[in-house]
Amino acid sequence: MEEMKIQNRITDTFWMNYRKLVRREMIPYQWKVLNDEGEIRIEPERNDPGIPAEKSHALENFRIAAGIHEGHHYGWVFQDSDVYKWLEAAAYALAEEMDEELKEKADRVVDLIAEAQEEDGYLGTYFTIEEPERKFKSLQNSHELYCAGHFMEAAAAYYQATGNAKVLETAEKLADCIERALGPAGSFGYDGHEEVEIGLMKLYHLTGKERYLNLARHFLLIRGTDQDFFGEQKKTDPGKKPLIRGMDQLPRSYFQAHLPVLQQSSAEGHAVRLVYLLTAMADAAAASRDEALLNSCRKIWDNITKKRMFITGGIGSTVHGEAFTFDYDLPNDTMYCETCASVGLVFLARQMLRSDARGEYGDVMERALYNTVLSGTALDGKHFFYVNPLEVNPASYKYDPGKSHVKPVRPEWLGCACCPPNLARLLASVDQYIYSVNGSTCLAVLYMKSETRISGPEGEVWIRQETDYPKSGEIAFSVRKTGDFDFQLGLRIPAWTDQAELRVNGQLSSGKAQDGFVYLRIPEGETEILLSLSIRPILWRADPRVRADIGKAALARGPIVYCLEERDNGKDLHLVSLDREPDFEEKEEEGLLGRIISISAKGKRIQIPENAGDLYSPVESGTLEKKPVRLHFIPYYTWANRGSNEMTVYVRTE
Repeated sequence: MEEMKIQNRITDTFWMNYRKLVRREMIPYQWKVLNDEGEIRIEPERNDPGIPAEKSHALENFRIAAGIHEGHHYGWVFQDSDVYKWLEAAAYALAEEMDEELKEKADRVVDLIAEAQEEDGYLGTYFTIEEPERKFKSLQNSHELYCAGHFMEAAAAYYQATGNAKVLETAEKLADCIERALGPAGSFGYDGHEEVEIGLMKLYHLTGKERYLNLARHFLLIRGTDQDFFGEQKKTDPGKKPLIRGMDQLPRSYFQAHLPVLQQSSAEGHAVRLVYLLTAMADAAAASRDEALLNSCRKIWDNITKKRMFITGGIGSTVHGEAFTFDYDLPNDTMYCETCASVGLVFLARQMLRSDARGEYGDVMERALYNTVLSGTALDGKHFFYVNPLEVNPASYKYDPGKSHVKPVRPEWLGCACCPPNLARLLASVDQYIYSVNGSTCLAVLYMKSETRISGPEGEVWIRQETDYPKSGEIAFSVRKTGDFDFQLGLRIPAWTDQAELRVNGQLSSGKAQDGFVYLRIPEGETEILLSLSIRPILWRADPRVRADIGKAALARGPIVYCLEERDNGKDLHLVSLDREPDFEEKEEEGLLGRIISISAKGKRIQIPENAGDLYSPVESGTLEKKPVRLHFIPYYTWANRGSNEMTVYVRTE
């Protein structure tokens, strides 16, 4: 069965609530921000006076570029991308349920973008307004192709959702402009921030035009082949001021331009840039069956997930460059773990599954999605984290300049606002990540209550998932197949479970997992499948080479990582520890954090001596008294929804 098409509809309460949050709160709220409406406080993501935080101005930049209004560009040089990601989120919301008011706003945005586009197809409000002589002449930090890629992604999604021909025409006109300027027959060059390659692949999948695949591959394969490119281009840049301060001094590895991509094997540089690069590489590898490109993705994926990823699915170990550092360097209180980086990790896992049926991609996708991605937004959909820490002391954020990025509460908006609309577009399209279809095989990657139709030239398959996962590990599939063709369903067995049972039409199945999936050949007619996964609280320890976590453990229940908050456990969380036999108790509760399963455990708290006065004292003077306590854990994604307080994921163990 070839060229199977898949349509998913989520009916899961947990994920439907997030989809409603995007539709009813995030998209309207972000519309106001982009239009500079309302009293919304914008905060820099860290202490840096150079971060523009007065307003968004993003849509106004387009009006000025289109000649509708007069004025100057405001904000980052990549401010256009905020609008494009909003448009993409709106597209997915409209695909789920048509809303004429939202569509009217989105159509106006499409018209505005088309008006701001120049005659030759160029699109970039900063350069149109301020420095047209620098177009494509400062690619290290101009983000021109980055913004173009985000528009291509939005255009593909919006065309598919609404049939709006103008948005696709505008995107193709931009792609053609880029091809003329920087394609194989144009000037040598690639962007400092990968993303256009993802956008070009979206256009390729939508239109079937090979030139978009070829251009994406061109940008991927020339990257890092000329390590002097950025420096040489700077010599001919007619601009007198840096587009982004300090980027000229960053090493080539920050941009993943230190080696050709086929020679790279470790996670280097800016975390978001890297996962965007790998997402495009994996997509192009699957489309062109390029094993060399895929092997490079596998090597870097392994380095990320086995040596440089936090237990929450966060990536990026340092605020300096929002970057990876070295193997096993995973500090809990100075890390970066940018929301966009985990969003990109989800994108990457999805693309890897197109070529490799390995359950670990689904495991990491799920880990990032349920933890760092969801942590990126408050439960009201109107406050957002740029950085997702594993340990927070509000005093450190306030007084330690090296931890100004580790915020104890989510801001209303951010000076660099890449994360909020990125969250919106992923959560609005999460239905696209439930299954991965390749040929006659369908992989069940995410477990959530849903209805799915898979159609091809020889017949159709309907799949209904019934589950309250991850509250429970019971997942029931009702599968109906019409037509005589080969079709198999692969069910992911998560690496975190220690027991899995599979029944087919009531009979116990003896099928064993292959690379994390159990496969069932589906006959014509009706098939009932029940997958039972053991879900219980488990303490996880890090590799002993992770210095920050020696003697500590993190609690998880299924895919959800848990944490301690001061609100439930008092101040000075560094003084508490878990007992050797913690006696976990689960409790389903509903309140300020929504409907959650909290977990309590036996622990101890070090008592500060009443007569303590000396900063240091001899160990031989006596041991510190420990008092028994009952520790209260909540899902990590719900933290910081009850005001500023301490939080920790890792806890000392006795």
